Amino acid sequence: MLANAGEPLPGAAGIAVRILAVLCLLAVVVTGFRGDRRGGTGRGDARPGWFGPRFGLVVAAEFALIFGGIAALRALDAPQEINVAWIALIVGLHFVVLARVWKRGSIAVPGVVLTGLGAAGMIMAAVSSVEWIPFVSGVLSGITLLAGSLYGAIRR
Repeated sequence: MLANAGEPLPGAAGIAVRILAVLCLLAVVVTGFRGDRRGGTGRGDARPGWFGPRFGLVVAAEFALIFGGIAALRALDAPQEINVAWIALIVGLHFVVLARVWKRGSIAVPGVVLTGLGAAGMIMAAVSSVEWIPFVSGVLSGITLLAGSLYGAIRR
């Protein structure tokens, strides 16, 4: 998000977005640590086995799709800005799949939003409107991830 908050945003707007991102990240970290100090999740304190083999398969597929897709886009001579859209699309799909694997529907919400923002960036590239892809697929995706993380940290 910090890297994508530049042109074509006006200078002051880019700075404001970067400051907002840092403040939101700090809020996520502080809220997360405060939850840990309270002695667990308050929901039986048993943490599910989230990072098992199915998680590993999802992450391996995500890794392959991101880097394989970027290589394919480069071979097709696509504009470099499309990489941001591709990453948002695949990360969004990864959250949608993880929502099913973990049986946590709330994770699907940012996943669907990220998928949409990634798809929007891909469409923007197809219609030669690449200058706004970093904002739409990068900055707005970053805001979505930070908001989802803050929501998750508060819900703990």
